[in-house]
Amino acid sequence: MNDSLLLDTHALVWLVEGDQRLGRDGRELAEVALRADTIMVSAISFWELAMLSKHRRLVLAYSMDIWRRTVLQLGIAEVPMAGDIGIIAAELDGLPGDPADRIIMATALLRGCTLLTADERILGWGGTLPRHDARR
Repeated sequence: MNDSLLLDTHALVWLVEGDQRLGRDGRELAEVALRADTIMVSAISFWELAMLSKHRRLVLAYSMDIWRRTVLQLGIAEVPMAGDIGIIAAELDGLPGDPADRIIMATALLRGCTLLTADERILGWGGTLPRHDARR
């Protein structure tokens, strides 16, 4: 398994907030990646969280801008959206149309990362993306 780790949006929240839904192996993968400075999150995850917060489907301890800064200060690198990510995201076959999921997956593919996720659609996808179930 690749040492670089990209966190899906919910895995990011689980890790930062200490949520028990993040399994022992998932937490260990994240901690190893943090120590090695190889842990990342797609910029689209911050958009997703801001939208969830705006619509009151997620309550964070701090405002979204402070929460994001805290994540970055922990050593989690933010991967910006880029044209190559958008192209790969559009070309992924066999997935539902959720653009954020596609962008996160394309980011992991282009960065050569393992994706830490609990999303059943992503975990069950037939492509070659290395994935780890965040609940384990």
